[in-house]
Amino acid sequence: MAGRLGRGIRNAVAGAVAACAAVAGAGTAVATPVYPAPPADPFYRAAADIAVAPAGDALEVRRVPAPPGIVDVEAWQVRFRSTDSAGHPIPAVTTVLAPVGKAPDGPLLSFQHVINALGTHCAPSQTLWASDPNLAVREAPVLNLVLRRGWTVAIPDHLGPNSAYGAARLGGQITLDGIRAVQRVPELQLAHSPVALAGYSGGGMATGWAAALAPTYAPELNLVGAAMGGVPMNIRKMAEALGENPHPAFGLAFAAALGLEREYPERMRISADLTPAGVEMRDALANACTNDILARGAGGSLRQVSTNARLADDADAVAVAEENSLELYPGVPTVPVFEWHSPTDALIPVGAIDATLDRYCAAGAPVRRVETPSPDHMSAAVLGLPDAFEFLGERFDGVAVTGTC
Repeated sequence: MAGRLGRGIRNAVAGAVAACAAVAGAGTAVATPVYPAPPADPFYRAAADIAVAPAGDALEVRRVPAPPGIVDVEAWQVRFRSTDSAGHPIPAVTTVLAPVGKAPDGPLLSFQHVINALGTHCAPSQTLWASDPNLAVREAPVLNLVLRRGWTVAIPDHLGPNSAYGAARLGGQITLDGIRAVQRVPELQLAHSPVALAGYSGGGMATGWAAALAPTYAPELNLVGAAMGGVPMNIRKMAEALGENPHPAFGLAFAAALGLEREYPERMRISADLTPAGVEMRDALANACTNDILARGAGGSLRQVSTNARLADDADAVAVAEENSLELYPGVPTVPVFEWHSPTDALIPVGAIDATLDRYCAAGAPVRRVETPSPDHMSAAVLGLPDAFEFLGERFDGVAVTGTC
């Protein structure tokens, strides 16, 4: 994951931080978020009766070709009913990859891919088939390792229908509802499958939130384990440590601010305080994916795009940041947790990870934490993923957990 794409993923966390900073001091002005163009494919449209459908209800199912680089699988896409951060019903989509000839009710892995984007066409349900190298999910072939073990893999579009980049709790809810949905589709033969969760960085945020929310949001799911790496556990702490200097990946930071405004339009008032340059950049990024976001915002800063570009406390912004911070969420996973990160990761507050896992351990959650021998954010992802998959394999096999609490 080299080049601009690699740098973009390494700085995805910084995007969420800047989102909180950009709204600080926004006052009471009315903001008007700019939403992405909806997909032309009618499959993504909400059903007329979505308001009365239960969370996790499968609304439509279709067969699709296997993505390039993934072999010996059958593929489906499921549109389902989920819930946004305000409790409103929303449509969401997950992609299901099942090994040919898999056993009924075999293991199901929900894999939360990192999505650094504002355009709806940047979601995994579309980029898994992309021929454009700027859009392709380059790590997708790695999933062959678990598919060959007989696991079915579900990959949710966890940013939701508005591509709300930066909204972590939303990602957890969509992840859980996506699992519900695929287990309710008879032809997938997953109704009684044990389920595991995995994801890194932004995907780890959705994974961590799904694990923490599951006991109350989806207690009926048979979750057996969760593997999360490089997770920003406290967005507010990250915002306080960011600073205001120009950054080569500022485009991702600004994109996350816009994504959070889409999810919290009454509380994250970005557009009301944009400079002319900020309005221009916002409109240019409204439907952009990672590489274009990086190119457009390279070297930018908050002062260039916002009249309130300062790290100052704003009650609404701080509240939203805290509501999306796992360290501050009182819920505790009831399944074994595998967590990995670089001890020298400069993009995430490692102390917040330690505090969160200590709280989980104190509550009795089985936790295995691993510090990878790597200096940065993305190398840790590569080094830790094999152990994460092995940990989840042990959970599927019913092996007793060896924790590090």
